[in-house]
Parts: sequence; C-alpha cells; structure tokens
Amino acid sequence: MPNEAASKRVKADTVEKRGPHPVNTRALRRLGIIEGQIRGIGRMIEEEKYCMDILTQISAARAALNGVGKLILRRHIEQCFSKAVRNDNVKSAGMIDELMELFSKQEL
Repeated sequence: MPNEAASKRVKADTVEKRGPHPVNTRALRRLGIIEGQIRGIGRMIEEEKYCMDILTQISAARAALNGVGKLILRRHIEQCFSKAVRNDNVKSAGMIDELMELFSKQEL
C-alpha cells in the first residue's frame, strides 16, 4: 500500500514530541512574570509614580527578558548548533554567521 509506506517514512523522519522542552517551560514561566512586571510598570505610569522608580522597574524587566534570551540561546547552542557541528552540516557555517549577527545586535 503506497499510503502505508509514506506514513512509515514520515514517522521515521520526525521526532516524537513528548511535551514542551524544559527550557521552553522555564522561559514561558519567566515571560509570565515579566508580563506582570510590564503591567505593573503601566500602572506606575498611569498613577504618575516617581520617574526613577519607573526607570528602575523598566531596567529590571529588561534584565529579566535578557535572562529569557540567554536561556533560549543556550538551548540553541547546546542542541541545534552543536548538532549541526557534530554532523559537519553545511548549515553550521550559516549558524555561526547567525549567532555572530545576534551577538552584534543584542545585549545577551
């Protein structure tokens, strides 16, 4: 049966997903906290709180967001990038350029 063979081929080419990756779970949890921080900053602005207090909270939210970025970056390097390098994949050269561009733009 042609459909059965195609189905087996698709299953062999894909990785069975077993729920969210632990890094994603941590990142999503942290993003929820950051979301609360941002709402709090909005309230502070609405209530015309002291500017330095608002700026302090903005700085804290940026630092928290950078922390999430570091989590995702580490996962990318440990899994995607290292897999490409181990397999001597042509994609690894492009990934190096991609990482270098990211480093030049970001505060990670």
